[in-house]
Amino acid sequence: MPRIEAAATAVPEHEITQDGSMAVARAFFQQAFPDIDRLLSVFANSQIRKRHFCMPLDWFQEEHGFAEKNRLYVEHAVSLGAEAARRCLDKAGTAAAEIDCLIFVSSTGIATPSVDARLINRLGLRPDITRVPLWGLGCVGGAMGLSRACEYARAYPASRVLVVAVELCGLTFIRQDLSKSNLIATCLFADGAAAVLVEGDEVKRPSTPPRLRFMGARTTTWPDTLDIMGWELTEPGLKVIFSRDIPSLVRQSMRDNVDGFLGPLGVSVPDVQRFIFHPGGAKVLAAYRQALGIPAEATRLAEDVLRDFGNMSSPTVLFVLEKCMEEGWNLGEKGLLAALGPGFSSELILLEAR
Repeated sequence: MPRIEAAATAVPEHEITQDGSMAVARAFFQQAFPDIDRLLSVFANSQIRKRHFCMPLDWFQEEHGFAEKNRLYVEHAVSLGAEAARRCLDKAGTAAAEIDCLIFVSSTGIATPSVDARLINRLGLRPDITRVPLWGLGCVGGAMGLSRACEYARAYPASRVLVVAVELCGLTFIRQDLSKSNLIATCLFADGAAAVLVEGDEVKRPSTPPRLRFMGARTTTWPDTLDIMGWELTEPGLKVIFSRDIPSLVRQSMRDNVDGFLGPLGVSVPDVQRFIFHPGGAKVLAAYRQALGIPAEATRLAEDVLRDFGNMSSPTVLFVLEKCMEEGWNLGEKGLLAALGPGFSSELILLEAR
């Protein structure tokens, strides 16, 4: 049973309040929507207080081509990913040269060589490290990257695996896209990075309080749901596809999905003490609570992350994981980590303190 040894996060320097972003959205979208005041209520109802971006607010006032945005993506993804990775390794007391596998997760830019190759140079990782870049998973990417890291460490129990998830959602903003999807994206999405260190059973550590152990994972991709979330590649860049049906899908399908995952492991929802959910938005978290019959307290940490950082796509659930690990777990406590993303897909992970 691989263990999660440490998790750490990083955000870029430019902090934008929700009131500030709403004012900008009003200027952008008011000519396209006569009922702009009604539509802007999503900002007040989002439960987001502030977000972070790699570019200042005035950058969004101008048009930017895909090539320019992608150059900025590579530059900032490397620096922000390296910052999260160093913090994670420092928490674990692990040297960069001890990492055997690097899994890099992102969907908001394109790079060849991929960003993980650049991180090898920036962090001083070994030349023989295994590289696993994962692209196109969107909001579910952090959870899927963690699942693949745990499966790698289970297959190679003497290995240390570093997961780095970076998204720069702000750089995908298309100034001339006046769709409702882009208006919602302007309200929700942000930039951030997270890193998680996973170790196999044969990696020895001094005896310490219980660590989170990986008990299993399940990926589900629902048929005929490709249009719920994703990117459309246009001349100005990556245009967001974002359906309002996501909370409905959670209410209709998530309980069966979770029960189908936990049942074979001898666990049910009442046996789970910790819920580590990707906060796709306030309505998504409410749909999780309704579908699973869990109290408001269960999603408190996810709501805290949403409030302070917004939806950063793939790293967001790892921000929740970091906060959950900081609280400390009692021996035997179980946690359910969950995220949703393009496909339309979910990733579920069962963790236990042992």
